Amino acid sequence: MTKDPIIIHAPASKSLSHRTLIAAALAKGVSEISSVLDSDDITRTRDCLTACGASFEERNGRLTVTGMEDGPRGGNADGKHKDEAPHELFMHESGTTCRLMTAVAAAGKGSFRVHGAARMHERPMAELTTALAALGAKFDFENKAGFLPFVMTANGYKKKSVEISLEESSQYLSGLLLGAPMADHETTVSVTGKKAVSWPYVALTLRIMEDFKAGFVVEIREGNTWKEVPWRSIKNVTPGKVRFIVKPTGYENTGYQVEGDWSNASYFLAAGAVGTRPVLLKGLAADSLQGDRAILDILSQMGASIKVNFDGILVEPGPLRGISVDMGRCPDLVPTVAAVAAFASTPTTIGNVAHLRLKETDRLAACATEVARTGCGTEATDDSLIVRPAPLPRGREVDFKAYNDHRMAMSLSLFELAGITVNLDNPACVNKSFPGFFEEWKKIVG
Repeated sequence: MTKDPIIIHAPASKSLSHRTLIAAALAKGVSEISSVLDSDDITRTRDCLTACGASFEERNGRLTVTGMEDGPRGGNADGKHKDEAPHELFMHESGTTCRLMTAVAAAGKGSFRVHGAARMHERPMAELTTALAALGAKFDFENKAGFLPFVMTANGYKKKSVEISLEESSQYLSGLLLGAPMADHETTVSVTGKKAVSWPYVALTLRIMEDFKAGFVVEIREGNTWKEVPWRSIKNVTPGKVRFIVKPTGYENTGYQVEGDWSNASYFLAAGAVGTRPVLLKGLAADSLQGDRAILDILSQMGASIKVNFDGILVEPGPLRGISVDMGRCPDLVPTVAAVAAFASTPTTIGNVAHLRLKETDRLAACATEVARTGCGTEATDDSLIVRPAPLPRGREVDFKAYNDHRMAMSLSLFELAGITVNLDNPACVNKSFPGFFEEWKKIVG
């Protein structure tokens, strides 16, 4: 007899919460936003938007956003108060906030001091700051060029075109796209470089821009000519063959509901695959543009049973096997899949994820080190991770290191379903994206 499923309600999408709040804050007037994720990273974005001139008020479970009057405003925005201090944009450890908000603030006027926690100061920003400098922003780096902390003096996007690479992060492009509607002219953003990672996150940006009535078109190059295409038709990006033409429309205020988060749901979906009871996830959009919806395909390839119906997404356990999978489009799933791979019967190879080394920690090295604590063989290369399963130490305690990385802490919790007592050095780091994780996790482990 099939056991009754454990029912879990997915939290709101972190990626969409960031982008929704930015669009609402850039729109004139008032927007009512429901189901916004409450987490440390989203608080960072709210605080940065407040520093730029927006305001937020919680009413009846919704967030009322009063948009900026005339785009982001920093210190000495009117040019008449030269002694006014730069407005503080403190990123803590939120890379998404840092990349998106730096580009958005550059579309405004005045000075901003951009800084964060120690790890944030180690993460590269040169690709974005170089592009923003080409658009007219000025940078005073306090330590090392291309890295936080720095003071940025913004005067809007003054040039009509800019190039950006997606080799390190898609967030550079997303930031430029979010800022471009605030210019007083069309802005063409072209993708360069050797490869493009995490395209689905750019699709989420375009969706929010469309929903808040920011005008843009997407063109692909065919031979020597450019052809406009529906943006939803693009599934992958080839550098040099796609560009975005953003209109100077600004944004319109609206009412909006943020959908459930496939990234944070991945741990519970994985629990359905490796545990002893099915798990039913509610609140997820089966047709979502979120790249981490790929977890369904990955778990299915590994042998789990997946059923999508009106009740939600049901994952049932089954004998798991290893796979070889390109995860360049869904890097946040790598810690989840690495943990699941330890439960499989054959090795798993996760490829095209070099950009994981630039996350809250070097996630490739971290996944290899922590999964190996269970006795599995692991190997991290420049852009891949191999997990070779071994009998898991059921009934034992294992001390794991989370590296102050929320996704590491949540994925390592999966080993509890192997009968391992999981000891995490810093479980509170889940507050970055999912403060209620462990309360929900109790439903899984009993």
